[in-house]
Order: sequence, then C-alpha cells, then structure tokens
Amino acid sequence: MTSSPTGDQLHLRREVDGRVVEAVVTSVAAGLRSLTVDGRALTETFPDTVVPPSACGITLFPWPNRVDGGRWSLDGEAQQLDITEPSKGNASHGLLRYTSYRLVQRDEHAVTQAATVYPQHGWPLQLDLTVRHELVADGLRVSYEVENVGARPAPFAVGAHPFLRVGDVDVADLTVSLDAATRFVVDERGVPTGTEPVEGTAYDLRGAPVVGDLDLDTPYRDVAPGDDVVRRTRLTAPDGTATELWQDASFGYVQVFTPRNFPRDGVLGLAVAAEPMTAPPNALATGEGLLRLEPGERWSGSWGIRHVAG
Repeated sequence: MTSSPTGDQLHLRREVDGRVVEAVVTSVAAGLRSLTVDGRALTETFPDTVVPPSACGITLFPWPNRVDGGRWSLDGEAQQLDITEPSKGNASHGLLRYTSYRLVQRDEHAVTQAATVYPQHGWPLQLDLTVRHELVADGLRVSYEVENVGARPAPFAVGAHPFLRVGDVDVADLTVSLDAATRFVVDERGVPTGTEPVEGTAYDLRGAPVVGDLDLDTPYRDVAPGDDVVRRTRLTAPDGTATELWQDASFGYVQVFTPRNFPRDGVLGLAVAAEPMTAPPNALATGEGLLRLEPGERWSGSWGIRHVAG
C-alpha cells in the first residue's frame, strides 16, 4: 500500500434537501483537500500523492502566517523558533503543518481530529487542538477547540489556508469582495511594517474587483461583520454564483493571497486563498490579536465555506 504525504484521506458525504455535499479531509495538518456541492468545486484540490501546494487547505496552529525571524518573547523570556521558511528567514504557519492528527470521532458527514503541540525549540508550552470538519446543507463548517494542558499561561492564534473556487469558472474571471477597511503593509519577507486604510488603493476589495487584476498576499483587519456577527469573503462568478468563506467573531483577520503558480492539472495558474485568522502575521512578536489561556482553560471558534446560488 502506498502512503500519502497527507496521511489518511477521510471522505465525507451528506445529502440535505436533495443536495449532495462531499469533502476529503486529511489526517496530516487536519487539512481540507476538496469540497464540492452537487459536484461543483468550492475549493481547489490536489493529488493525494503530493504535499499540499502553497499550504492548500491546512490548519495553522499555534500561530498562522509568519513570525519574523522566529523571534518572540514569552513573559519577558526571549524565544527562538525553528526557521521553517528559509527563503525569508521566518517561522511559518505554526508547528503542526506536517503532523498527523489523532482520529477522535468519525461518521458519514463529519470527522473530529486532535493533535498536541508539545514544548520544543522556542515554544515552551503545551496545547491540545481539536478540529472538527462537518458538512452542512450548503457547504462545510470547521470548528476548533484549544485547551491549555501545560503548567503556564499560553498565548496562541489559529488560522486556516483554504483556496476557493466557484466550480469550473476561470479564477481570473471571478470577483472577490471583502468588507475590510485596513490592510497590513508587509515587507518582502511578508512581515508587517505598519497598516494603512485601503480606500483609494488597489487593496480595497469592498468594490468586488476582478481577481485577474489583483496581485495580493495581503493581511486585512477591521473586517466588518454582518448582522449575524459573521465576517465574509466572497468569490463571485459572472452568472452570480458564489463561494463564500465566513468566519465567526473570534476570527478578526483574513489574508487574501492570489498566487499565479498554483498547480492545477499539471499547469501553473492563478488561484485565490482566503485565510481566516484569529491574529495577524507576526502576532507572537507584536501581541496583536493573540488569544491567551490559563492552565486548564479552553477556547473555541469556527469558520466555514458555503455555496451561494446565482
């Protein structure tokens, strides 16, 4: 038997009101490898024989995005994380990117997995993370629970890295909308150097620009919630069909990424990721948006992806 670099492939299926929702979740990184509604793709996918390209679909914990030089301070104690993004000299996307999660519970339409972050270089803390992927009528809900199982207070942040699609529509023809007033200005290493209002700039997504016109690897804050306190990033096709990423009140940040080298059917092309985050890049160093748990305390939060009919 040939093993996959993403571990076990957990196939989920649910029929609701005549609609068929399907997903493949991986045990490595508690990743989302595919999501479809009635056969229409809501996310990019990749073969089970490769490592997720551009971190496609993975869970980011105990921090999303980058830590500048891997350096941060815990209660006045200097910490040095291992550098996992050598080309930019950063510690990137947490400590569970290549970890296989434990299976906690599984049924036809949902799977719950768990992993532990143990003390290691630059991380003298111990946290348990539980991730549940559950199919719903219009897509997927992803829920997290974090417990501090260590002996000292622990800061952390959570994120995810899904790439979105609207069926087979060319990504360049989609529009992307996000009601965010402020973006982080980042340097060539992806580390924030400040913030600026997006109004009047190429980074303003409130007017739903065409994805093909964008070149983004941009974190946003001041994301306006809707009446239900949910924040939304939406990709819309010319016929009005859309794929929407929603994030609850605990996810106050989102990164929009439009690489032009995403591998799809053997060809490199444009893709768009919308990454829900509870804190921005370099949060371990700056403290912005960090969550904190006392020993024995727990935290929970969720986000999801849904199909919107045109």
